[in-house]
Amino acid sequence: MTQTIDARLAELGIVLPDAPAPAANYVPYVTTGDLVFVSGQISRDEAGLITGRLGADVDVAAGRAAARHCGLALVAQLRAACGGDLERVRQVVKLTGFVNATPEFTEHPQVINGISDLMVEIFGDRGRHARAAVGSVSLPLGVAVEVEGVFRIA
Repeated sequence: MTQTIDARLAELGIVLPDAPAPAANYVPYVTTGDLVFVSGQISRDEAGLITGRLGADVDVAAGRAAARHCGLALVAQLRAACGGDLERVRQVVKLTGFVNATPEFTEHPQVINGISDLMVEIFGDRGRHARAAVGSVSLPLGVAVEVEGVFRIA
């Protein structure tokens, strides 16, 4: 990828939100060596929290969009961890996605593709990553999706 990450964001029409403040007794990210561990980011958009359960009142397309919003918050936290310079990102290492779902729901990977696709859109090959897509009986504040990530930076 020859263009800058900021130029890529602009080309995609993506405006990152402000990095959300922690909701409890934890920090939004921890940097150790060349790794940044970003705490779980919950699904929210400009209108507020994106809530509901996949397999009940949220369909896969809406869940995928919720996961994408988690990704925007994750990248906003990463930008803060990099002192505002996303060019420091060398690799999206691992994403763990949690899906608020009914026991019968089995399409967790399709939901978490919302963030996986976003990472590749933004970072190109540096956005390819390992991941887990996990179902959960509930998530904080009733949100539909929560995602955490590990990134390698310069």
